[in-house]
Amino acid sequence: MATGPVRLVVIGFCPVTTGRLEELCRRIRTLADVDAVARALPGSFHVVAADRATTRVQGSVTGLRQVFHARLGEVPIAADRADALAALTGAGIDMDALATRVVCGGMLPPPLSDRSVWAGVSTVAPDHCLLLEPGGRAREVRWWRAPQPELGLEAGAAALRAALITAVDGRRGDAGALSADLSGGMDSTTLSFLAARHTPDLLTFRWAEAEAGNDDNHFATRAAEALPDAHHLIVAQDELPPIFTDPGALADTERPYLYPRTLARVRHTARLLAGHGSRSHLAGHGADELFGPAPGYLHRLARRHPLTTVRHLRGHRALSRWPLAGIVAELVRAGSPAQWWLTQAEQLTGPPPPRRVPALGWGLAPLRAPVWATDDAVAAAREALRATAEHAGPYAEDRGQHQYLTALRITAPAYRQVSRLFGAAGVALHQPYLDDRVVEAALAVRLHERVTPWRYKPLLAESMRGLVPDVVLGRTTKGDFSADVRAGRQRNLTALLEVFSDSVLAEMGLVSPGALREYLLTPHADISRDIATEKLLGCETWARAATSSLPRPLGKR
Repeated sequence: MATGPVRLVVIGFCPVTTGRLEELCRRIRTLADVDAVARALPGSFHVVAADRATTRVQGSVTGLRQVFHARLGEVPIAADRADALAALTGAGIDMDALATRVVCGGMLPPPLSDRSVWAGVSTVAPDHCLLLEPGGRAREVRWWRAPQPELGLEAGAAALRAALITAVDGRRGDAGALSADLSGGMDSTTLSFLAARHTPDLLTFRWAEAEAGNDDNHFATRAAEALPDAHHLIVAQDELPPIFTDPGALADTERPYLYPRTLARVRHTARLLAGHGSRSHLAGHGADELFGPAPGYLHRLARRHPLTTVRHLRGHRALSRWPLAGIVAELVRAGSPAQWWLTQAEQLTGPPPPRRVPALGWGLAPLRAPVWATDDAVAAAREALRATAEHAGPYAEDRGQHQYLTALRITAPAYRQVSRLFGAAGVALHQPYLDDRVVEAALAVRLHERVTPWRYKPLLAESMRGLVPDVVLGRTTKGDFSADVRAGRQRNLTALLEVFSDSVLAEMGLVSPGALREYLLTPHADISRDIATEKLLGCETWARAATSSLPRPLGKR
């Protein structure tokens, strides 16, 4: 769309009319004016704008839609996939970036998690735009900041309700062509009920659970009863590929995939939905990151509202058995994001952190090197952590708000890879909770009302009052799938051992094969080791693909 000297294109999901877009674009006089347009548009999309000299490119504020850039000779180029740029430029592996992922696992936070594993390919931060300027210059400029969390729960719930309705209403499929997850949890169930308002014959989908104590079935059944015109598809455990099936499979070559243990299930689900006629599917990805607990909020709350903090602490300690001494020590500690990164570097090979002490600092969890990481890998990761401290800053003044944004930016790129898995089966995956305006609506609410020890996801529950059955909104439990993980691991342990018996990461000097084998064979009481194994598996499968068929420069064979 052209407006004066600026041309603008919106690529992705953006439910506005051409007239509305024209109205917004009429206000553009310079590329800086694109800020206001991007903030006004609902959905999840890329924006490309250009005047006579400069091109501006940006993605979504969570990182679900990202921008990467590199140089082809003297020319800066940009794309929405890092591996596409690697193929164009003949990029190899950034060994330090890969080593850091191997050592720090899935909890590696941004900005370090944003770093591309392809050498010479840069990632534009989700709150920045890329300016391609005359003379071959490429420059990243911050254009977005999270809203101040100033709204009360009632006003915030109303704003979130409107944003979610807009997000789901814009995703109407043809008759019989729209499906949605209906697990029984608040996140996916909310989307099903919003979609049923305009698509009553919605196809709902859920994996049956293996865990005897998982009460998803009860709540999903109650929710399905309130959707009499919908078609409900439930896949039994014995009809699903077990967890860790085909562990050597690759999601894609953009980056190591965070969720390889369910890769076979996701592909099976996408094909199954396509076979039942679905062409668009709604999933609740991002809701846990947006509405779940972020204990860092207590740090600022303690300085502004100490009595409220005391009440919240009492509730959290009763619910989660937080140790008082550890909590007080964390609350009185000042510190900056830079200091947090330096601490992680210093303690990378230290003892495990104390149990039940929540993350009240500038990260989601302390970083610790696994026993199978080599000294060289740990040294590379430690150096990367220290280097990050030199330029790391907060994403918001409140540590809790910073934690929410951190969680979104860790997982959103992985959810983009999930979208591609569905797309390969002919199903467009939609994730409304990651729409920019939905994210902003949630972040605008006061944190101590968004997070309390007495209610589960109170903001989402209040926003859906009257639209979703109270039995779902009042749920205080969350489905547990540990039994699925344990059964799948046991069944596929031999396949896992085979993948790592000929490890590319070991050949690179990042993993000790003997220590890893012992780690995999050692019995353990919970699934924490399985999660660590999963993250390493994502790095292994990516590294295999990257070394077996390295991208070649454009025009070379």
